[in-house]
Amino acid sequence: MALPPSPRHEKDDRPWWLAVLVLIGIILAAVIVTNDIYAQVFRTVVNGVGITVFVTLIAFVLATVLGLGIALLGLSDSIVLRQIARFYIEIIRGIPILVLLFYIAFVGAPGFVAAYNFVITPLVKAGLTEPILVRDLSLMWRAIIALMIGYSSFIAEIFRAGFQSVDLGQIEAAKSLGLSRYRRFRLVVFPQAIRVIFPPLSNDFVSMVKDSSLVSVLGVADITQMGKVYASGSFRFFETYSIVTYIYLILTIGLSLFLRRIEKKMKQMPRR
Repeated sequence: MALPPSPRHEKDDRPWWLAVLVLIGIILAAVIVTNDIYAQVFRTVVNGVGITVFVTLIAFVLATVLGLGIALLGLSDSIVLRQIARFYIEIIRGIPILVLLFYIAFVGAPGFVAAYNFVITPLVKAGLTEPILVRDLSLMWRAIIALMIGYSSFIAEIFRAGFQSVDLGQIEAAKSLGLSRYRRFRLVVFPQAIRVIFPPLSNDFVSMVKDSSLVSVLGVADITQMGKVYASGSFRFFETYSIVTYIYLILTIGLSLFLRRIEKKMKQMPRR
């Protein structure tokens, strides 16, 4: 079994891989600037970056909030709530993201809109509420909801493992001091658990950047969809998907390095 690297090896292990990637990135950037075909492809595909970033950020924030709620249900004193949380996690984790995306887009969202309007219409006619009817959900929001639901089950397990990593003795000590359940969570459990939660949570964030490319199957104009449209019209598949890959690598590697720096700073912070 391989031993973990010693602090000395970690210090000497310079990021040569990053230097190679930066060199390759500079070469590709030079090709884009000097080659008209690559430049045209890049100008087209880069228009989808905003949608990719928006979908990823909104879906991840919602998935984190939902996952935290599911994790807290799973750790509650009520066996009913624990079973509900476990049922949700096991069901959602067993569905591929692409299948979930199709199901939410073409079954779940239309069903929700129909059910909402069915309930709200009698209330509107009776004058009990404002006439706010939901006509439809855009494909982009259907994709966001699907990503939120799909990732929330994995994030819930991350939160659960992090909370359970806190020493029970400290929780009991907080109880003996008379701290409420909320204050025990805010002052004792969460500050320690976040050190365990953050690394896998950041990995899920990077993974969602990549999985956001699946929204292109619904026609959402993200990076992948812009590449598909351009390639199907120009038949420049090699150039197009090379640029698409290049942009995704810039996003994911840049984000990974940024999150890794935050993780190192968290490790250096004094423990309470």
